[in-house]
Amino acid sequence: MPTIKVSDIAYVRVRVPDLDRAERFMTDFGLVRAHRTNDVLYMRGSGPSHHIHVTERGEAKFLSLAFYVDTESELRAAAGIPGASAVETIAGPGGGKRVRLQDPDGNGVEIVWGLQTVAPIEHLRHPLNDAKVGLRRAGTLSRHTRGPSKVLRIGHGVIMSMSPAKAVDWYREHLGLLCSDEVIMPDGSLGLSFNRVDRGEAYVDHHVLLIQGGPKQGLNHAAFEVQDVDDLMLGHEHMMGKDYDRVWGVGRHVYGAQIFDYWMDPWGFMYEHWTDTDRLNSKFVGLRDAEVESANGPWGEQVPDRFFTHAHE
Repeated sequence: MPTIKVSDIAYVRVRVPDLDRAERFMTDFGLVRAHRTNDVLYMRGSGPSHHIHVTERGEAKFLSLAFYVDTESELRAAAGIPGASAVETIAGPGGGKRVRLQDPDGNGVEIVWGLQTVAPIEHLRHPLNDAKVGLRRAGTLSRHTRGPSKVLRIGHGVIMSMSPAKAVDWYREHLGLLCSDEVIMPDGSLGLSFNRVDRGEAYVDHHVLLIQGGPKQGLNHAAFEVQDVDDLMLGHEHMMGKDYDRVWGVGRHVYGAQIFDYWMDPWGFMYEHWTDTDRLNSKFVGLRDAEVESANGPWGEQVPDRFFTHAHE
């Protein structure tokens, strides 16, 4: 039995030297300011989470991924994981409590409970007519407005590890994650491990954490769900118009099946827009027979080399 079972990803926490520039990037990426002080910027999506991205002022560094637990008793249990902090009150907007951990590579992990929720931001969405269901918007007109994507929520984080099997074991043993897919390298080593939360019969995203073997350690990217494919493409055009650094996309993944679009911020943190994903429950048996060549999806450009070698400590 795992020590705890996290229920979802909560936010990513990074540090950069310029909060004004960080807010401009995150706003163009489709997030909304939730709160800001002289030293910390909190950004939200249109969902009910108080914030889904935290930026602290200072030298650029990946600080942590945060994961929710559903009960205070599980939070207390997390404090029993070797090396964990005591349960502490989170200083800052959104409230709540947390336990701070480090994974085997030294990456920060926060286990959080009791964070405030906020009223969702509603956005107009135009239904898609397709070849089978062609009357979803019968009698109406579809008119889209240019601008940033409208990020809904954070969906997953991706970390690179030089010892990926050890990292995977730690997250499954202590956070209760389940295998969805694993990619095996030609030499038999673990290349990619896609892990989802265990919420029993409930269907959840294909992965909340991807652990990627590689030559470095740290954050490869954090991924955010947008409203739909039109919203993703609007965001793609908006980011292109702002001359941000496009990494990869638009395309469709094999593992998780998301339609994706990847961008780099001014300090080398990579972020993904995605829409449409596979959803699984605890009954699904993870697949461990994939090959690295399958990283290229059924459509879209080939995966660039820097995508598989990028990590920000």
